[in-house]
Amino acid sequence: MSEERGLPRIGDPAPDFSAVTTQQTDFNFSVWQEQRWVVLFSHPADFTPVCTTELMAFAQLNDQFRQRGVKLIGLSVDSIHAHLAWLRNIHDKMGATIPFPMIADVDMRVAKLYGMIHANASSTATVRAVFIIDPKRVIRALLYYPLNAGRNVDEILRLVTALQTTDRFACATPANWREGEKVVVPPPKTVQEVDQVLANTEFEQRDFYLVLKDAKPAVSKPVEVTVPKPAEAAAPKAAEPQPPQPADSTPSA
Repeated sequence: MSEERGLPRIGDPAPDFSAVTTQQTDFNFSVWQEQRWVVLFSHPADFTPVCTTELMAFAQLNDQFRQRGVKLIGLSVDSIHAHLAWLRNIHDKMGATIPFPMIADVDMRVAKLYGMIHANASSTATVRAVFIIDPKRVIRALLYYPLNAGRNVDEILRLVTALQTTDRFACATPANWREGEKVVVPPPKTVQEVDQVLANTEFEQRDFYLVLKDAKPAVSKPVEVTVPKPAEAAAPKAAEPQPPQPADSTPSA
């Protein structure tokens, strides 16, 4: 059975695969993912100028991706030896360290699973494909760039952030949205929902179908915890004087 499946679509499960990477010789995608977000991207070839700038751009934003629970992983149809030599060259000549794994896909097996080979562009190199995959291993977004145009890594980070925000707040994001800005409330579907939206004073209402809200978690007042003070050593109380006892009137034996 052929493993070539054509172009995946948004909402499709991301194909699982095993491969050799620069960080692991027995790499398995689903195990490595660990129910995290993933940005899987392909580049045409090692030791090419545009691809070199892209790798350094991803490396520069790697910490920001990690803060969002996102793992990065690259791919090309070069050998593992070419990958290792290229990463060493980038380190020695450009002063950049690539912290994420690179898949060696010489037999194009993974590239065909993800539709990264476009015959009209090149039959021997992957186009600049990007797949954003959620923790359930569902493809949430796809980007395809031609061989001669480098990607905007800031936009990829923005897109991941937007997807995570829409999941968290059950909303959509408007054009050119940036983290911290207002998001779009889902449009009402009934007359009753129109009335509810228009009555909500916390929303920014442009019209009944275009309503914005803050995408910030409600901050609850922290519970005040009374910390007991260490018990102070109590000074011994002076013995209170006892009232005199009446004499015993019973005669002695």
